[in-house]
Amino acid sequence: MRVHVVSDVHGNSRDLAAAGNGADALLCLGDLVLFLDYADHSRGIFPDLFGAENAGALVELRTARRFEEARALGRRLWGELDAAGASRESVIEGAVRKQYAELFAAFPSPTYATYGNVDIPRLWPEYAGDGVTVLDGQRVEIGGRVFGFVGGGLSTPMRTPYEISDEEFAAKVEAVGEVDVLCSHIPPEVPELCYDTVARRFERGSTALLHAIRTTRPRYALFGHVHQPLAHRVRVGATECINVGHFNATGTPYVMEW
Repeated sequence: MRVHVVSDVHGNSRDLAAAGNGADALLCLGDLVLFLDYADHSRGIFPDLFGAENAGALVELRTARRFEEARALGRRLWGELDAAGASRESVIEGAVRKQYAELFAAFPSPTYATYGNVDIPRLWPEYAGDGVTVLDGQRVEIGGRVFGFVGGGLSTPMRTPYEISDEEFAAKVEAVGEVDVLCSHIPPEVPELCYDTVARRFERGSTALLHAIRTTRPRYALFGHVHQPLAHRVRVGATECINVGHFNATGTPYVMEW
């Protein structure tokens, strides 16, 4: 059995179309949308609307953890757009829909997918075809192994679209129960897995995931979210915790074989 795993696609539909080549199934751990590229400020919904210079300024403020100033910049720019007669919500949704149409069309069959923190779950049913199974707080058997999926991210000052409370996230982890492979968008709360060496900050990991790993002992815990982690792989007890990679940058899936 061969399964390919991707996360943090962020608009890379070209490589996504080939990500399932040679695999029996593709797993996607979320973040399909590209809103703002921290490495290339000309790419994404934000620079398309407000230009690369403003995108670079926003990245600089966020990287410096000057979140109030970043929000003030955003309010000013969106206010100018509103004044021109364009609704922020409708503009963003239109851009996201365009990306989703391309990305879901690129998924092979079968694909098993869960949401990332920048995704908009309510739109997914419109684009997920017969070959795409969306799972969140649910499990599925693939090639004799049980895979559990937990989507979304935890609340942060970034206020991305699909951030939920610790309690809601923990309930989904509990609903998944004992599995062979625990799949999530965010990592368990392990410092080496949560620190982004380029953004120079800790992303939020989940204590509920870490507790589940220690108590239910899955073979693997797979996730993404942290684009340039201090460590890509850490063993917690019997479980290999693996960041499957920043697919937007690498265009290469993580491969599992058994």
